[in-house]
Amino acid sequence: MFVPKRVFFTKGVGVHKKELHSFELALRDAGIEKFNIVTVSSIFPPGCKIIPKSVGLRKLSPGQITFCVMSRLSTNEPRRLMAASVGCAIPTDRKLYGYLSEHHAYGQTDGSAGDFAEDLAAAMLASTLGIELDENLGWDEKKEIYRISDKIVKTTNITQSAIVKPAGSYTTVVAAAVLIL
Repeated sequence: MFVPKRVFFTKGVGVHKKELHSFELALRDAGIEKFNIVTVSSIFPPGCKIIPKSVGLRKLSPGQITFCVMSRLSTNEPRRLMAASVGCAIPTDRKLYGYLSEHHAYGQTDGSAGDFAEDLAAAMLASTLGIELDENLGWDEKKEIYRISDKIVKTTNITQSAIVKPAGSYTTVVAAAVLIL
């Protein structure tokens, strides 16, 4: 059974005249270019422990098939602001699963993209835990409801934003939650 026991978060940005190469450079900046990455959907496994990136990278080998939840965005449109983010929401009861969410958008800063991804993960977890929310509430108001409900222990995000340089090269941003078996 493939249930990850640990996860680490990472992010990166790459710039190159070729789009694929800019993606490779973003993965390199994130420290995960040497793995065969398989993207998976958005479940934070029960009992999974968040570890530092440096520790997680030591547990992986070059060429290894590596599962992750990844957000990725690329463009060559000059002066375009873009962001890639992965949000995370973990339940208080660690025997239950949590959620990871991918979000990428143009025109968003690290802060706004990160809040959106975190809100998305928390809303998915809240719905499975029976926490009813007014979707019109702001993220800060929702966080207070989650805190009061005592069912969601932690929310976080990893976000990478960038502004495309006017030189005509592609810029790629990535954010990832790398799962370790």
